[in-house]
Amino acid sequence: MNKLTIIAILSTAAVIISCSDVKRKPGSVYVPDMAYSRAYETFADHSNLAEQGINYNNRPVLGTVARGEELPFHIAKDAPGDTTNYTASKLVKNPIETLNEKEYKEAERLYLINCGICHGAKLNGNGPLYKDGNGPYAAKPATLVGDAKYENMPEGQMFYSVAYGKNLMGSYASQLSRKQRWEVIKYIKMNQAKGKAAAAPAPAAAPVADTTAKK
Repeated sequence: MNKLTIIAILSTAAVIISCSDVKRKPGSVYVPDMAYSRAYETFADHSNLAEQGINYNNRPVLGTVARGEELPFHIAKDAPGDTTNYTASKLVKNPIETLNEKEYKEAERLYLINCGICHGAKLNGNGPLYKDGNGPYAAKPATLVGDAKYENMPEGQMFYSVAYGKNLMGSYASQLSRKQRWEVIKYIKMNQAKGKAAAAPAPAAAPVADTTAKK
C-alpha cells in the first residue's frame, strides 16, 4: 500500500467522523456558573436571568466589605416608612475621635462645599439657599449649632442622614467618601462643643475674704 492510498483512507475517515451525528456529551458539572464564566454586558437586558435559572444580581453580598474599603457602615437604608435602622444608627460610634489642625481645615472645606449652602458657614441654618428667608429656599435648614435637637443627635445618626438622606436632605454618598462624612460630622460636633462653651455662663467669682481687723 503506497503513501497516497494511506493518505486517502485517513482523509476519508476524518470526513466521515466529522460529518457523523455522534456528539460528545460531558457529564454533569457541579456549580456550572463557577466553572464557566457568563459574559455580563453592562447595558444589556438581564431581566430574564431568573427565567434561565440564573440567580444573579450586581449588588455586593450583604455584610461583606470590598477590598480597600475604608470605615464601613454596616447599617442599611430603611425601607420607605420604616425607621428601624435609622434608630439603630444612634449606637454607631464615630471612628474618628478628633481632628488635628490640618484635618479640621480639610473637614471645614468639605463642609462649606457640601453643607454650607444650606446649613450656613456658621452652622446656623442660614446658608445662601435660605438667606434670612429671602433666598430661593423657603424652609429654614437645620441649625446645627445652637439647636439642642441636633447638638444631642448621635454621630451615627448624623452619618445615616448624610449617607442615605433624611427628609428634604438628599444623600451625599456620591459626593463624600465614608471617611470624609465622618470627618465632616466630627467637625460639626467640635463646633457644637465650642458653641456650648461660649454660651455657658462664666463661673461666679469667689468671695473675697474680709481681712479688715476687727476691734
